[in-house]
Amino acid sequence: MTQDGQMNGTSDAAARILRDAFTGAVHLPGDQPWDTARLAWMRGVDSRPAIVAEAAGPEDVRAGVLAAREHGLPFAVQSTGHGAVLPSDGGLLLTTSRMAEVTVDPGSRTARVGPGAVWADVIAAAAPHGLAPLSGTPSIGATGFTLGGGIGWLSRRYGFAADSLLSADLVTADGRLVTATADDHPDLHWALRGGSGNFGVVTSMEVRLHPVARVHAGMALYPVGRAREVLACYREWAQEEPDELSTALLLMRMPPFPGVPEPLRGKQFLALRACFAGSSEEAERHLKPLRDAAGQPVVDSIGPMEFARSGAAITGPPPPPMVARQQIDLFRTLPDEMLETIVEAAGEGADSPLMSSVEIRHWGGAMARPDADAGPAGHRDVPFSVITTAMVGTPEQQVTVDAWVDGLTDRLRPHATGGTFLNFLTDPARTRSAFTAANWARLVEVKRTWDGDNFFRLNHNIPPN
Repeated sequence: MTQDGQMNGTSDAAARILRDAFTGAVHLPGDQPWDTARLAWMRGVDSRPAIVAEAAGPEDVRAGVLAAREHGLPFAVQSTGHGAVLPSDGGLLLTTSRMAEVTVDPGSRTARVGPGAVWADVIAAAAPHGLAPLSGTPSIGATGFTLGGGIGWLSRRYGFAADSLLSADLVTADGRLVTATADDHPDLHWALRGGSGNFGVVTSMEVRLHPVARVHAGMALYPVGRAREVLACYREWAQEEPDELSTALLLMRMPPFPGVPEPLRGKQFLALRACFAGSSEEAERHLKPLRDAAGQPVVDSIGPMEFARSGAAITGPPPPPMVARQQIDLFRTLPDEMLETIVEAAGEGADSPLMSSVEIRHWGGAMARPDADAGPAGHRDVPFSVITTAMVGTPEQQVTVDAWVDGLTDRLRPHATGGTFLNFLTDPARTRSAFTAANWARLVEVKRTWDGDNFFRLNHNIPPN
């Protein structure tokens, strides 16, 4: 395909073959659905694929892989598009949003999840049984989140989402349909639990659910004037945080999104996000030192609720598709100099992007105590992360976003470990930093076995050599 969106002979032939073999819809440049179907939520990634194919089932996925291979087309997959990091220009973009089925087995406490399902779908299916997945933001695709490791608000209690991946059906780079479990293709099963989409296209996954029906959760907003003192308190308080409690502190400018009350829009706050898998009384006893340090809240939504409501209560209303830049770095300690830098930078950047935030999150808990056969997700021994996020409405404002995020990252780098986490990483060049050296070496071996010519490369790529 040329840059103006015209098909070439190779992609045109692939499209004809695909349409004959495909159950779902196939869109070409010039078709109105093509221009909509190609869009990722991360609008900074402006893909212009030769073909957009909407898979309706595993055989469609297989047909897409084989067509792209036969005609030498770059191949990419997206569901919600939150994880898009590279454009699929001139290639075949396979979307899985139509494959959104979810079934729950309450007896075994498991869910079978299609690759198009978002966490809201899984949460809704599990809630009537008093069960919960290790989910992220409700609007995010469950499969991509899980394959990338997946840290959620129950992770300190139960581990990464990847730790709860029991099996996966997938289409491999040579078009085979296989099932990976701890017993069948154990190398592939290990790699999928944190190695992202490097080894195949998952058409269904089975995940463990957990007995959580209600939590004490939400977000409280405080004036920013005491941010330094609260961050310093958090640094010490987190050392005694129980596994049942997951928390984060953010310096954030409230965006003008639907659902954000008008008086809060555009103003900067210190935000406390919390989720406690237990009683409200115990939760507030643990949170009291942070609340005392922060003072009187401007808004406080932290309270008892069904787990199904907690995602929206903790993170706020979902943003519309945005041009976003996100940087995550990991830290063993939070020295005073670093906290001062965060407070200063948050104030400097607050006037520029449409939305900006700097989040300090405490990890640890069950994430730091993996089973012997745990997958490669994360740097499990590091207790803190700083996630810097900036979003704007149009690609023309990308320079503003990049300058602010890069500036803060450079100032924090002397204190960081050099490690990252895949789900929050928008720079694919840093993929290796999301894994330990031993896990990276093992991932490369698995990649060489299952995708030796790096067919699955438009992602957080793990090369086979």
